Amino acid sequence: MLKSMTGFGRYETVTDRYKISVEMKAVNHRYLDLSIKMPKKFNYFEASIRALLKAYIQRGKVDLFISYEDYTEGNLCLNYNSSLAAEYMEAFSRMAEQFHIENDIAVSDLARCPEVLTMEQAPEDEEQLWKILSEGISQAAARFVETRVAEGEHLKEDLLKKLDYMGELVSFIEERSPRMMEEYRKKLTEKIGELLNGAAVDENRVAAEVAIYADKTCTDEEMVRLKSHIESMKKKLLVGGGIGRELDFIAQEMNREANTTLSKANDLETADKAIALKTEIEKVREQIQNIE
Repeated sequence: MLKSMTGFGRYETVTDRYKISVEMKAVNHRYLDLSIKMPKKFNYFEASIRALLKAYIQRGKVDLFISYEDYTEGNLCLNYNSSLAAEYMEAFSRMAEQFHIENDIAVSDLARCPEVLTMEQAPEDEEQLWKILSEGISQAAARFVETRVAEGEHLKEDLLKKLDYMGELVSFIEERSPRMMEEYRKKLTEKIGELLNGAAVDENRVAAEVAIYADKTCTDEEMVRLKSHIESMKKKLLVGGGIGRELDFIAQEMNREANTTLSKANDLETADKAIALKTEIEKVREQIQNIE
């Protein structure tokens, strides 16, 4: 299964207790680059989030956005600071003794003293919180992967067509090579015949010149390697998986062989096909940059 590095996934669920939204989007990147924006209460789970996402994603610049709203009414608790209350009562007693007045402090009076009674956030159930968070991320990631797979299929079809066309160009150059030698031999013989003004042409000398020309312009090795690279890339595309880097390396090798072929081309038709080959390889390389 081939996957593109471009993708988008979103998941949202609302209950009577909470609302969680998770959104993911990605573009091309050489490595896996995760950027996570989420409420501070989830910071504790960052390492777990990254580990979870690596099960879905191998490469790409991924932005993850998480929002969370807690509707639970019992998420606050009342805290009684007994030690501070005791200090207040001791201070009130000393004041009563010092000024010879009645200590008429009631519980209601003491409760109004700063920090004796405070409202605090109830401790979170981390296990339950992670269950909610991981479920949301997993759902968004699954949808994210679906879009990547769909785009990956389009890329595969396009690349296979380009590889088929490259194969046709290679076949043309292979078929053209022997005809080019024959044409060169014919032109050379005619030219020598003109220069010798009807005298006998030394066939051995012509054969030697043709051999030298063939050695300089022969692209058999380049064509063999190009065909091998084309078939190798096709097989990897059909197998799928995280093959983006492998395909990029193969494309570089293809480009090297095409450059050599063009440098050896001493024939207009061969040169045209070699240029077309280089153009198609460049298109393939651009598309490969989108593959995970």
